[in-house]
Amino acid sequence: MPERRTVALVTLGCARNEVDSEELAGRLAADGWDLVEDAADADVAVVNTCGFVEAAKKDSVDALLEANDLKDQGRTQAVVAVGCMAERYGKELAEALPEADGVLGFDDYADISDRLQTILSGGVHASHTPRDRRKLLPISPAERQSADVALPGHAQDTPPADLPEGLAPASGPRAPLRRRLESSPVASVKLASGCDRRCSFCAIPSFRGSFISRRPSDVLGETRWLAEQGVKEIMLVSENNTSYGKDLGDIRLLETLLPELAAVDGLERIRVSYLQPAEMRPGLIDVLTSTEKIAPYFDLSFQHSAPGVLRAMRRFGDTDRFLELLEAIRAKAPQAGARSNFIVGFPGETEDDVAELERFLTGARLDAIGVFGYSDEDGTEAATYEGKLDPEIVAERLARISRLAEELTAQRAEERIGETIEVMVDRVDEEDGVIGRAAHQAPETDGQVMLGTGPDLVPGRMVVAKVVASEGVDLIAEPLGDGGCTEEAGR
Repeated sequence: MPERRTVALVTLGCARNEVDSEELAGRLAADGWDLVEDAADADVAVVNTCGFVEAAKKDSVDALLEANDLKDQGRTQAVVAVGCMAERYGKELAEALPEADGVLGFDDYADISDRLQTILSGGVHASHTPRDRRKLLPISPAERQSADVALPGHAQDTPPADLPEGLAPASGPRAPLRRRLESSPVASVKLASGCDRRCSFCAIPSFRGSFISRRPSDVLGETRWLAEQGVKEIMLVSENNTSYGKDLGDIRLLETLLPELAAVDGLERIRVSYLQPAEMRPGLIDVLTSTEKIAPYFDLSFQHSAPGVLRAMRRFGDTDRFLELLEAIRAKAPQAGARSNFIVGFPGETEDDVAELERFLTGARLDAIGVFGYSDEDGTEAATYEGKLDPEIVAERLARISRLAEELTAQRAEERIGETIEVMVDRVDEEDGVIGRAAHQAPETDGQVMLGTGPDLVPGRMVVAKVVASEGVDLIAEPLGDGGCTEEAGR
């Protein structure tokens, strides 16, 4: 009997990439590959790269080089790049990084098993030529659903009828095969792919394409399947969740879908990420703040608050409008969580603009803040702008706003002392005890809650607890009642 082929998937970047990796894992498992966790134990190491910013691209290259080093140490025979960086640069990446035995684009995902087998057998699969994926879909959103375009997470091919255990299409022939790569009680589900916004600093639409929604039945089917696998919290991801449904004829489709997802048996929490402030609707705020099991969590893409900088970014809003939005949210749910990312050092940014951003941050009371220094991205409008700031000025402003952000988020965490929160237990650590997250804390990007120890505090358990202290953005809480579990608390 021939030896089984083994493959390891190394995932970098965002939650969307994690979903793509689990789709690739599902396709490979369905075709007889054995999935292993450690690249050193695999015949082929597949690195799902990130192409967002320079730091992420460097991490992707480092991961590819690290995997290549395994070829001299153990079983690994081939290293293959997939994901956003591979899609964005294609042949250019292959030429610059000969250590990668293959560079595969999104169009290769449906045939990933054949591609890897060719490479493993010593053959060569030509790296793709990058193209602007926005041009692959019709300009009219209403015409995109019928387009025959490779969309990671939307698999349009028919899965095999006889699937291995632990592997299943989420629902029907349009849904992607998916194989979970970890046992976390949290999993992401794609609502859509691509983006129709034209932010001048962002290259993502060029390699992820225009916006296209997944059908509600596919999202529901995949969510039900994940709940059957033991998942307790679902995080809905895309490049822009507030646009969900616009290509399906209903821009308010998310408001209808969320209660249906919350009703899925076995789930304890639904979280929505990637919200555009300019597209927030009163009805969406109502659903996010008043629906049982929907986390009142607002991951709002502000990017800046000075009007001049926002216009140069091709974005909308200003400090006062953003503060009014946060006030409207907290009027509905005072404990609601809010986070955002910001770019400092954008071309033409003045000291007055930085002071305006400081004014917003001070008044916003955000739970988590990400700050990035501006750098040119290939193919973006902002890369052509005049008024570029000296790198030293960008670095100084990055350090200045980062310090302020750290201080403000620590203050916000301290404000939560005395609150009663519902905590999803993520893990039990021998050194740190029970670690979980409240509704205002998304996995990995935000803070966490430390619950001490307890025999019933296992991953996936929802616990009612009282916040008694804070450490930076992290909270320290004590379970209430009989172990604090929500069943006893009368949820």
